[in-house]
Amino acid sequence: MDLPQEFPPAASLAAEPPPYLLTRPACRTAPLVFASPHSGRSYPPDFVAAARLDPVALRRSEDGFVDELFAAAPELGAPLLAATFPRVFCDVNREPWELDPGMFDGPLPAWVNTASPRVGAGLGTIARVVASGETVYRRKLRFEEAEDRIRRFWQPYHAALAALIAETRDAFGYCLLVDCHSMPTHPAQIGSPPDFVLGDAHGTSCAPRATRLAEEVLAGLGYRVRRNDPYAGGYVTRHYGRPREGVHALQVEVSRPLYMDEARIERLPRMAGLQADLTRVIEALTAADWSGLR
Repeated sequence: MDLPQEFPPAASLAAEPPPYLLTRPACRTAPLVFASPHSGRSYPPDFVAAARLDPVALRRSEDGFVDELFAAAPELGAPLLAATFPRVFCDVNREPWELDPGMFDGPLPAWVNTASPRVGAGLGTIARVVASGETVYRRKLRFEEAEDRIRRFWQPYHAALAALIAETRDAFGYCLLVDCHSMPTHPAQIGSPPDFVLGDAHGTSCAPRATRLAEEVLAGLGYRVRRNDPYAGGYVTRHYGRPREGVHALQVEVSRPLYMDEARIERLPRMAGLQADLTRVIEALTAADWSGLR
């Protein structure tokens, strides 16, 4: 098991990493794109200094190691896009300008979306709280700080994702985006919580047979699978999932206890087995005949 690692060593912070990593297959054989928008773990030093939370508390908002769980995608003919920055710093599964006015030291431009349910929950493009509900910052932010993050991180990630989708549709006539996430344990959960939640915006963001195939393969591997409850799909799923235009988007939420210690943000030994099972899921998705998605 890996030893706890809060943030990268100080020596690695001298050069800021690119906002995303794109791993392409040696040979593109499948009309799929895999994306991991919330697994980034490169924390800018000035952000850490401005936070009132300790490093581990900040990291609990990560979809820890999800990029590793789906790492087989390029070997199986599909690209994998992964954000390098953390969601608590800038959340690319939100509209670009969902901002909480209470976080800032002055008025926000009139065109900023300040009234969405996500902003109200403290989980806008720039989060006010972490997943546990604790406040992130020890001070008010300037709007220019949010603007800088959106322009240097949110926009390049989405430019890369949009380009991959367009490239895939041009090559195959259609595209299936698999947006990869993890879900925390909730104390309120009773009975048997799901191992996976598949979100297709209640059947509007992708063809039913795509959701059905993912569900069948996961269930066949022994996992408990649920659709759209409690995660029907975020901004990425709803924005890019346009079946009539040949672009389908499916959000996949993986239960964190299946593979990681949520308190310590560490991989568990059983992560290797889950990764192998998800490789089987990727194999099934990339091998399927998706010609009917046009």
